[in-house]
Amino acid sequence: MSSTYSISDLAKEFDLTTRAMRFYEDMGLLQPLRSGPGGRNRVYSARDRTRLKLTLRAKRLGLSLTEAKDIIDMYDSPRDTAAQLEKFLLVLNTHQQQLEAQMSDLQANMDELKAHQCEARALLTKALRRSPIHSPD
Repeated sequence: MSSTYSISDLAKEFDLTTRAMRFYEDMGLLQPLRSGPGGRNRVYSARDRTRLKLTLRAKRLGLSLTEAKDIIDMYDSPRDTAAQLEKFLLVLNTHQQQLEAQMSDLQANMDELKAHQCEARALLTKALRRSPIHSPD
């Protein structure tokens, strides 16, 4: 018998809001069964839990939810594994290039910030040398 989870179970386990859980459902990442009066209660399967875990991992890598869904859906389909892995590698490579460009921009900003700090320290030192020093009487 497989495990089932309520929306609050998974939200608590993964430190999410139930609103976020419903959003992931709207995006097609999760597909809970419905139970109770009018199907108001969501019942998540072990598969949903795994998909949620993979979605959050993809988000941490900086992938969009659409990219995450495409990749996760690949593993649910019985298609050619090699093609799936090639697509996954392509998405990861594209994302790596974006991160490397961002790192380059951040490094340029850090270098500029350090130059401004150095210049400000030099100006402060010069200003302090010119200001009259008050000695205690």
